[in-house]
Amino acid sequence: MFIFLCCLALGSIVGFLAGLLGIGGGLIIVPSLVYLLPMVVVNTEAVMPMALGTSLGAIVITSSSAALAHHGKQNIPWLIVKPLMLLVGAGALLGAFIADFLSTKSLTFFFASVVILLAIYMLFSISLAKEREMPSTPVLQLISWITGIIASLMGIAGGAILVPALSYFGLPLRHSIGIATVCGVMVAFFGSLGYIITGLGQANMPSWSLGYIYLPALLGIVISSAFFAPIGVKYSSKLPVKTLKKCFSVFLIMVAIKMLAS
Repeated sequence: MFIFLCCLALGSIVGFLAGLLGIGGGLIIVPSLVYLLPMVVVNTEAVMPMALGTSLGAIVITSSSAALAHHGKQNIPWLIVKPLMLLVGAGALLGAFIADFLSTKSLTFFFASVVILLAIYMLFSISLAKEREMPSTPVLQLISWITGIIASLMGIAGGAILVPALSYFGLPLRHSIGIATVCGVMVAFFGSLGYIITGLGQANMPSWSLGYIYLPALLGIVISSAFFAPIGVKYSSKLPVKTLKKCFSVFLIMVAIKMLAS
């Protein structure tokens, strides 16, 4: 019950940021669950995979809600999105199976290291000029496939990778966020499916778990995040998103450094 209530509060933050910044919330969910799950998970090697799987399971709902809101505001260029959806999902499924072969220490190091790189890029790329042309569809598909693998290994929707990548090629920020939310749904669905499959039959798993997904945490995050995601979309055109991204980048770096240090 304590974890459920904590995740209920966590979900409100995750949902709002998912709609506002197109990040899906995994960058917040995973570190939070890493500290909460040891209360119920006896097998320490299962903590990180369960944090990743539960995060992706929650993002299925979070990103779906945000994607519907972005679609209503015509922020999603479907001609660009459609060729990317299948490959980003396939990459996410592959990432879940790769994670099953890695230790908790390796997964934690990978998560924290990539978070620091993403946050630094997000911090310093905001003011860069963006006058480049969009690459060909095969190049975009390759980017989406790699994004799916990395996102699944990190328990995130992939927006932290796709948004700066697409913005780099000159796509308007609102379209980049819209594409990221749709691809985030695919990443989360196929990634969480992979974590369910690889977690089934594991020893010393807590009650109310489905593979590597802890259902009380999932339920708490989903209930509040689905409500707050459309609110984040609403304020994405009113709040200083660039300033918020700078603050969020600094916060991510601090969290990642703390994970590495511990």
